[in-house]
Amino acid sequence: MNPRSHFANSGLLAAALVLAGPLLAVEGSSPSPSPYVGLESRKIPAVSPEREKGLLAGAGIGYAMAAELNGHPGPKHVLEMSEQLALTEAQRAAAQASFERMRTDAVALGEQILAAEELLNRRFAHRHIDEATLAELTSQIATLEGKLRFVHLRAHLETDALLTEAQRQRYVELRGYGKSEAGAQEHHHSG
Repeated sequence: MNPRSHFANSGLLAAALVLAGPLLAVEGSSPSPSPYVGLESRKIPAVSPEREKGLLAGAGIGYAMAAELNGHPGPKHVLEMSEQLALTEAQRAAAQASFERMRTDAVALGEQILAAEELLNRRFAHRHIDEATLAELTSQIATLEGKLRFVHLRAHLETDALLTEAQRQRYVELRGYGKSEAGAQEHHHSG
């Protein structure tokens, strides 16, 4: 056998193996399991137990991050830090009222969100869903989520209005966000 043709045949074989490798690997391997395995046993599969608990408690669960991370304090944390912030009795009472209003509204909306999520899940589970129903339910959930976010952000606006600039700066420091006074003033003037 000619050494050159042997080399050429080896090259063709190697090229064929390189090209066929992915096909052989796909054909011979089993599909990887879904990261959702086990979630189907939850009451509402698309809602984690932590999120469900937060919705039922009226917790923030990230809804007010736009305010919080830009130096607009929330009532819960202001009340928790009332001594460090040197709140007056009037400020404390107003923050408490804002917190109670927020929690009451948030719990009611959280319950509605969970009910809508449960209905959406049930419709899929029983194969009793069409595009119109899907559009209606997902739109309802989105509207409720928007209302819940508004409730949490409104509480931050209310609380922010109660505090002095020095208290706001102290809040940012206590929360560990590391904004300088100049940076916070820039945000207040630009937004």
